[in-house]
Amino acid sequence: MKPSDRYHKWVEWSSRDGVYIGHCPDLITGIHGDDPVRLYVELCETVDDVIAHFENEGRRLPKPRVKPMLQMA
Repeated sequence: MKPSDRYHKWVEWSSRDGVYIGHCPDLITGIHGDDPVRLYVELCETVDDVIAHFENEGRRLPKPRVKPMLQMA
């Protein structure tokens, strides 16, 4: 498992802003774009970059606090 897999990431439409917003609240405030699939790829790349920056600086990664919702059958 990659370190970034521990962090919850999602993309949602923002009617207020008229764009999709990509979230990973434990590491970044968010990114935005017009294509939700491309935005998710960019979000994952950004999270990987943030993690690499933390590691290069010798800083500890924050503990993941935001958890995905469990789907009930």
